Amino acid sequence: MAHEIETMAYAGQVPWHGLGIEVTDDLTPVQMMQAAELDWTVSKRPAYTLNEPTWHEGVGVMPADGHHFITRDSDNKILSHCGDDYVPIQNDQIFDFFKKFTEAGHMKMETAGSLRGGSEIWGLAKIAADFELAGGDEVKGYLLINQPHVAGKAMVIKFTPIRVVCNNTLTMALSQGGAAFRMPHIREFSMDVRTAAEEALGLSTQRVQEFKEQAEFLASKTFKTESVMDYIAELYQPQLLIEKGKASVKDDFVMQEKFNKTSEMVLSSIDQSPGATLKAAKGTWWGALNGVTYIEDHQRRGTAEGNALHSAWFGAGANRKAKALSKAIEYAEHV
Repeated sequence: MAHEIETMAYAGQVPWHGLGIEVTDDLTPVQMMQAAELDWTVSKRPAYTLNEPTWHEGVGVMPADGHHFITRDSDNKILSHCGDDYVPIQNDQIFDFFKKFTEAGHMKMETAGSLRGGSEIWGLAKIAADFELAGGDEVKGYLLINQPHVAGKAMVIKFTPIRVVCNNTLTMALSQGGAAFRMPHIREFSMDVRTAAEEALGLSTQRVQEFKEQAEFLASKTFKTESVMDYIAELYQPQLLIEKGKASVKDDFVMQEKFNKTSEMVLSSIDQSPGATLKAAKGTWWGALNGVTYIEDHQRRGTAEGNALHSAWFGAGANRKAKALSKAIEYAEHV
C-alpha cells in the first residue's frame, strides 16, 4: 500500500522517521516550506449538486448551500469538505510567522512536509530547551507545527520533547494541554491572532521546565513488576484490570498471560529499547514511559509510514503517549 507522505524535507541529521530529502541547515522557515514543496495555496470553492435525483443527459447542477471544498489551487485537488464558516489559512502564513523567532535565534527549522495528500502540513523547529537526566539521558526541545487543511481541525503549535538516545517523541500530559497555541479555521490569521500566538509561544519555556520536573520525578521512582503490568494494561487492554478486580486470590490471575502482542512488545521495550539501561530509565517510571513511547513511534507502523508519523504526532499515538505520561505520574506518586 502506498504511504501517505506527499513531500518532506529536513536539515541536519536524518529525522527519527527516516524520511524526506536533505537540505542545508541555514534555511529560513519560508525556504524550508519551499524545499518541502509546500509553496502552494488553498481556496474554499462552492460545492454543487444535481438538480434532479439521478444523472442523465441534460441534467443541470445547482449550488449545495452550506457546502464547500477546500481545494489546492496548483492542481485543483480537493483536500477536504467544509461548511460556510471555514476560513482557509495559507501555508506561507504559518511559516512566515516563525521568521521573527528564527531571526532572533530562538528556534531553527529542521523539517517540514505534508501528509495525507496535502491535507496535513507540518513543521518541526528546534528550540533552546534541552535538558539531561542521570546517566546522560538527553532530551531536546522542539516546537511541532500542525496546519491541517481539514474542516473541524485546528492549527496547532505545541512543545514536543524528543529523547535523543531513542528518538522518542514525547508528549505533554493531556491535563496540561499539550498545545502552546491552537486556532480553529473560523477566523483569519490576522495581526491580533499572530500576537496571541507569540505570547503563547513565550510560555514554552515554562512548559519545558514543567516537563523537565516531571521527567526528573519519574526517573527518581522505581516500579514494581505488578504495577508496570497494570500500567501497560490500562493503556492497551483496560478490560484486564476489570478481570483482575473480579478475580479472587485462588484464581491466580496472571496479567502477562493475558497480554496481547502489543502489550508484550511494550513490556519488552521497557527493558530492551534504546536507552533502557541508562541510569534514569532502568527500572524507573521514566523507563516505563519511554517503553510505551518507543513502541508508538517506532514499532506500531501498520501499513504506511505516513500513518505512523501522523499517529505519533497528531493521532492515536500522540493521545496514547500523553495518557502514558499522565498515568506514569499517577503510578509513580504511589511508590
